Amino acid sequence: MVVVAQRYGEGHRILLTGGAGFVGSHLADALIVRGAQVVVVDNFVTGSKDNVAHLLDHPRFTLVEADVSEPLPAVEAIAARFDAIMHFASPASPTDFALLPVEILRVGSLATLQLLERAVTDGARFIMASTSEAYGDPLVHPQPETYWGNVNPIGIRSVYDEAKRFSEAATMGYRRGRGADVGIVRIFNTYGERMRPDDGRAIPTFISQALRGEPITVHGSGTQTRSICHVSDLVRGILLLLDSGETGPINCGTEHEMTMLELADTIVRLSDSTSTVSLLPRTADDPERRRPDLSKARELLGYEPAVAPEEGLRRTVEYFRSR
Repeated sequence: MVVVAQRYGEGHRILLTGGAGFVGSHLADALIVRGAQVVVVDNFVTGSKDNVAHLLDHPRFTLVEADVSEPLPAVEAIAARFDAIMHFASPASPTDFALLPVEILRVGSLATLQLLERAVTDGARFIMASTSEAYGDPLVHPQPETYWGNVNPIGIRSVYDEAKRFSEAATMGYRRGRGADVGIVRIFNTYGERMRPDDGRAIPTFISQALRGEPITVHGSGTQTRSICHVSDLVRGILLLLDSGETGPINCGTEHEMTMLELADTIVRLSDSTSTVSLLPRTADDPERRRPDLSKARELLGYEPAVAPEEGLRRTVEYFRSR
């Protein structure tokens, strides 16, 4: 088993875009625990101050409200050199694809280029949050990083898929052309505490419906699959990539594949709900199957997911119940 030594923590300054979002806020927590100074930039289009409210008075945490697709604001916290830059800003749910297409394109292009320039200037390690959407509706299963994908470049999901693919190309271009120290993580379906109940993704939608006793709305036949990863496992994988110095791209997720019907049934059971399943028309370009090949993550990072779906979903249901 590969053991990656921690490189970033006490004494290091880390810029985290999208740090008030679902995944970003959990990353901010983990970096603070390590002893790092964390500067979060977020414009709260899909993130929330509530996600980082517990950090606002922490002496090593700074929150800057700004759009990273625009020039970074001239404030002291951002002016000083960073040791690492982690680009996790982007709307990421199917609902966002229709409502925020231009914003998604801008944060995946203009923001990525700007942050890569800053990483080169600072000599900072740059971590790019990519996605399993880079594979589109895959013709290869499970999906290894060597697979180039099957993406509709003009479909409803294309603004996100292609923005992330551009971000990967830009990241590799800066590595080859400017010597940037970069790492790309391809994030597979992730869930957990701090998800938006109305963000359009299956798990928060199913949980919200189950807790209200409403029908669980499953698109298509429900036989399409996803491999779901609890956010704590994802954060651990991202930090391994940060510390490792590997370039990637590297898949991060779990291999536990389940159908949408199985997922809905599990959530109804864990919620002690009386909800039944209601089938709706399939959404455009919805992938049929999605599961990461984790060989590279195991070999290069020593990554192994630890939270079983039943346990992670139980935690998430309780979080939503408490809201």
